[in-house]
Amino acid sequence: MHSVRADFPQEWDCCNVYCLSDLHIGDERSCADVVAQRIKQVESDPHGVCILNGDIMNTATKTSVSDIYSERLSPMQQIQAAVKMLTPIKNKIIAATSGNHEARIYRTDGIDTMRFVCRELGIEDKYHPDGVLVFLRFGSRTGKGYHKDKSPKQWYSIYATHGSGGGRKEGAKAIRLADMASIVDADIYLHGHTHLPMILKSNFYRADSSNCCAKLVEKLFVNTAAALEYGGYGQAQEFKPASTSNPVVHLAAARKKATATL
Repeated sequence: MHSVRADFPQEWDCCNVYCLSDLHIGDERSCADVVAQRIKQVESDPHGVCILNGDIMNTATKTSVSDIYSERLSPMQQIQAAVKMLTPIKNKIIAATSGNHEARIYRTDGIDTMRFVCRELGIEDKYHPDGVLVFLRFGSRTGKGYHKDKSPKQWYSIYATHGSGGGRKEGAKAIRLADMASIVDADIYLHGHTHLPMILKSNFYRADSSNCCAKLVEKLFVNTAAALEYGGYGQAQEFKPASTSNPVVHLAAARKKATATL
């Protein structure tokens, strides 16, 4: 499993994690204003960081479900457009993965288009097509035994993968999201693909080897939204219209606490 470390200033008292996925750049129904708004939100947040979680580009092929003849941009133009759009926030991107749409070209021709995007942005070391485990550090912990000027940074573990499957019903999509906890022990799980914005929480007993005990921790699960207008094969196959409201994860520094807003 690919892991990355992201360190930010000790002066931060919070951190906001924005997850960009399912933008489908190049699709005729990709909402350019929604994509621009999400990127601007990251850019304007002084405590904001970003994870790219797949299907950034649509990359329709002749054998794919998407309609290649209605694409606004060719695959090469989609790469160029994605790089141009994401350049203003490239220093805020802490991890990146690929999606099933980018995987279409890899399956037929062995070319990883999302890797090209990350290479152009200078973040290839933060990319893995299957998923990324992020160790995010910022701010200062408070509590007994910590000197005000020497307290360690707060840290969170985040597992992000684009996802697959999910079914038509909300319950099936929630199951796919919650099942991420069976892959790796993390504080936060980020999932896309199903286009249904969703926030879940659950408790978990984590083994604490330092104190030989079980520590009760809270896990946060977030499913992100797409930036697509309704229509195309989604409508033809009778999927429900999905909201484009995208959840944002909020992390505290003084005490470990993760929340999300939608």
